[in-house]
Amino acid sequence: MNIRFYNTLTNSTEEFQPLAPPRVTMYTCGPTVYDFATIGNFRSFLFADLLRRFLEMVGFRVDQVMNITDVGHMTEDDLADGGGEDKMMASARRLKEAKKAGRPDAAAIENPDDPYQIARYYADAFLQDARALGMKVADEYPQRMPFASQHVDGMKLLIQTLLEKEHAYVGGDGVVYFSVESFPEYGRLSGNSLTNLQTGSGGRITDEELAHKRHPADFLLWKPDSSHIMKWDSPWGVGYPGWHLECSTMAAELLESEVIDIHTGGEDNIFPHHECEIAQSCGATGQSHFARLWMHPRFLQVEGEKMSKSKGNFHTASDIFAGKVTDRPVHPSVLRFELIKAHYRSHMNFTAKGLLDSANTVRRLTEFGQRLTAETGGEAAPVDLSHPVLGEFAAALADDLNISAALAVVLPWISQKPDDAAEALGVFAKIDQVLGVVSQNGEAEAGGDAAEEEIAELCHGIDAARVAKDYDRADALRQQLVDAGYEVRTSPEGTVAQRRLA
Repeated sequence: MNIRFYNTLTNSTEEFQPLAPPRVTMYTCGPTVYDFATIGNFRSFLFADLLRRFLEMVGFRVDQVMNITDVGHMTEDDLADGGGEDKMMASARRLKEAKKAGRPDAAAIENPDDPYQIARYYADAFLQDARALGMKVADEYPQRMPFASQHVDGMKLLIQTLLEKEHAYVGGDGVVYFSVESFPEYGRLSGNSLTNLQTGSGGRITDEELAHKRHPADFLLWKPDSSHIMKWDSPWGVGYPGWHLECSTMAAELLESEVIDIHTGGEDNIFPHHECEIAQSCGATGQSHFARLWMHPRFLQVEGEKMSKSKGNFHTASDIFAGKVTDRPVHPSVLRFELIKAHYRSHMNFTAKGLLDSANTVRRLTEFGQRLTAETGGEAAPVDLSHPVLGEFAAALADDLNISAALAVVLPWISQKPDDAAEALGVFAKIDQVLGVVSQNGEAEAGGDAAEEEIAELCHGIDAARVAKDYDRADALRQQLVDAGYEVRTSPEGTVAQRRLA
């Protein structure tokens, strides 16, 4: 199969050729665990999950690593050195204020001055949401989801290598910088030139330290600061590493390769984060590439606007699950579908209506799978990409992960009655291995908190009450199901109750 993806590095769509097939090495920039992850964050993470699932469906073995950032990430990260405040310090300050106000999330962290407690709390919350949303890498934690603070020794070794190869130097007061002039390719990913990067570096570098830079765009590798919330001993003083170092280090260590096949992250990571990763990694290894393919999903808007707390449209996954947007709980499978249904290189507009539309689509997919399972007893026939529906679905995704075209194959197909239910079930199972929505809501559909048998009995009770013309009892039983979170409808086979998805 000819697979083609858009490469941010070359600004072109290229044929995908992994270095050592069937293995594919993929690194995904993960969350900074100073707060709850937003649905914008999860759009990027779920894009990577969809990409991985597609590659696995067509026969590749994907080795994915996603970092958990708990050190070195500044609140103003649009400049290479970063500025503002360390995100963990900002979180500690916010949590101390919240603790005084008696907020429950702050009460869960015993000591908000301990950055490791903060990181663990928000990492656990992230993993809970990630697993609910079906992210495969979350099931591989902690082996494939490492904390940056666990790899500081590797970062220090990388700095030492860059110093030895004269890609880095020690500036004033022991600050270590990468020399962008030593790496002619700097700026290729983002389109920035050194001429355009003549301005200063950001809030954590003082004017005195800026004077020690060889070029204003040289970026920080190690910052001596014994007062910092997270710090380590080093040959350059007690301090902490620059944010960009962690991904270069963990990708090479955990994927065991100087060059990886795919690197993903939100478009806000292109500069400076990914640009700096390339410079560090290639400067240390001498390789022409750090990642051969760079893929970046676009930003998520909410009701046509950029997400912001001041606008009140700053939603976390847990907000959506709890019904804070639609006024009733939303099943994670619905949010997953909503966040993957648009092409990753298009701006996506998240709306309450779109979420309800996604719930209807997930319902259709689920009911189709249930009908096939009932007809076949769950026995699916073996199928491969020679099946026309599965082949067209895969071909659409092979075209730069064109999920819209892939869904345009699937949704009309599930509206028809298949000639061979066992074959259709085999096709549907492979499709859902990629979409990951029906498998994610299977537990809820099977009954959730209420036993499946009890739900069936209530449905039979409604039918019996109607036959006996005891409509008050039928209405009471129906309301009991509705209160338990079920949608109740009449089918040719009688009353049917399905767990409400949104």
